[in-house]
Amino acid sequence: MHARKKGKSGSTKPVREESPDWVSYSKDEVEELIIKLSKDGNAPSKIGLVLRDQYGIPDVRAIMGKKVTKVLESNNMGLKLPEDLQNLINKAVALNTHLDKHSRDRHNKRSQILIESKIRRLAKYYKRGGKLPKDWRYDPQKARLLVSK
Repeated sequence: MHARKKGKSGSTKPVREESPDWVSYSKDEVEELIIKLSKDGNAPSKIGLVLRDQYGIPDVRAIMGKKVTKVLESNNMGLKLPEDLQNLINKAVALNTHLDKHSRDRHNKRSQILIESKIRRLAKYYKRGGKLPKDWRYDPQKARLLVSK
């Protein structure tokens, strides 16, 4: 059995500074692909998966020198909310909709509390980092409007 480092899960990407020799795409081509996939409505994580699986680009950062989100931000296509926060908000809205119909579902009431707690903790982190405005607050009613768009 292998000994794992404490706090690590899964595999670790090898440390590599430059793009592999077998990747035939240039920086400009990768940037165009990222922009095209973003215009098609894909999230940054989905863009990375598509680039890996369909185009054979193992790591955008090795080719471009920056992550997918930074490429999108430099082309004024950045997300309003960070992707992980948006996913948690979507989950909370779906759970609120469920709880409107099934008000006695205690297990999912607890899940709702935990999800909203994660949202507040993550928002605090992003406020400190400057990715969210200091006055941003999670409101379930506003979140429904945000998700419905």
